[in-house]
Amino acid sequence: MEPLIAEPAQLTKDEIARYSRHLIMPNVGVEGQGRLKNAKVLLIGTGALGSPLAMYLAAAGVGTLGLVDFDVVDESNLHRQVIHGTSDVGKRKVISAKETINDINPFVDVRIHETALTSDNALDIIADYDVVADGTDNFPTRYLVNDACVLLGKPNVYGSIFRFDGQLAVFYAEEGPCYRCMFPEPPPPGMVPSCAEGGVFGVIPATIGAGQATEVIKLITGIGEPLIGRMQIYDALEARWQTIKVNKDPECPVCGKNPTVTELIDYEEFCGVPANDHELPVAGDPELDLTPEEYEKIRDRVITIDVRDPHEHEISRIPGSVLIPLSELPNRLKDLDSTKEYVLHCKSGARSLDALKLMRGAGFTKTKHLWGGINAYARQVDDSIPVY
Repeated sequence: MEPLIAEPAQLTKDEIARYSRHLIMPNVGVEGQGRLKNAKVLLIGTGALGSPLAMYLAAAGVGTLGLVDFDVVDESNLHRQVIHGTSDVGKRKVISAKETINDINPFVDVRIHETALTSDNALDIIADYDVVADGTDNFPTRYLVNDACVLLGKPNVYGSIFRFDGQLAVFYAEEGPCYRCMFPEPPPPGMVPSCAEGGVFGVIPATIGAGQATEVIKLITGIGEPLIGRMQIYDALEARWQTIKVNKDPECPVCGKNPTVTELIDYEEFCGVPANDHELPVAGDPELDLTPEEYEKIRDRVITIDVRDPHEHEISRIPGSVLIPLSELPNRLKDLDSTKEYVLHCKSGARSLDALKLMRGAGFTKTKHLWGGINAYARQVDDSIPVY
């Protein structure tokens, strides 16, 4: 594949000294490094995947890095989002990331887009960049990034992580398939837990994010074979990489022969879930929800059921609660009394809402759930309970 950046920039004396270990590699050389200097790369997210992406692309000498993020640094980010430090907690992630990038390489022009990427702004933001690297962890934004890249003719360097697993690919409709060719439809809402609900092994982002950075550099310089039409799947526990082929779908609604998606759509509606990377409490029917304060007033006279998994129950628990994991609840209903009052809780409210629907459907009409889960209860009522 031809280099994405045709014209290399001139290197200064200081840049030659900084990038000397690149320059002595014939595959990169002065021309390849000059192409990196002339390149503009947009990073969607400055969290787990965005951390190694930004740091390694900055160190490699990519001339312009755009950062899209609207979040702030939280203590729970620090075990994997290594571009941020303890002193950055509470700071805007784009500001923290820019400071780290500038410390790594002051020659990099960092452009901040402190906003959520939406259908209203995505085309305008992406248009000015040569490559997009997707470091998000939600399906609406992934489909949004893909469709915007297809419409603008930009390569989308994709990465995703969950627990001990990761995925890595390059979706570039000009040369091969797009994300929709592989994933035409999003999974049903609730089927795939977020990182906030399911967790992520702290070093997995380094593996996948560094892989994304590698693919970005290959595209810019034209060296090697980019992961176009292929996806790498990583299993950290088995220390195994698997490469699968991804075919271009001629009937793809975005990049196929007769596309039906010719402009950006409502991706939250398409996916059935919010387009954000936050762990948000689930707001439902006031007749079914209890706020932490409301729950505290009746806690002693109701039966509290914790529907989280056992390992989460070891992290934190509400005194007197009964552990019945959501996966076991359908088979445990026969052991419960439908005439009694139950309050269900999980970590943030999503799983307890699913449990509530199950129990209400089975005739447990006096059952409610704790809005915001145990984390909201810990923040608003009992600060002796750890938040995770």
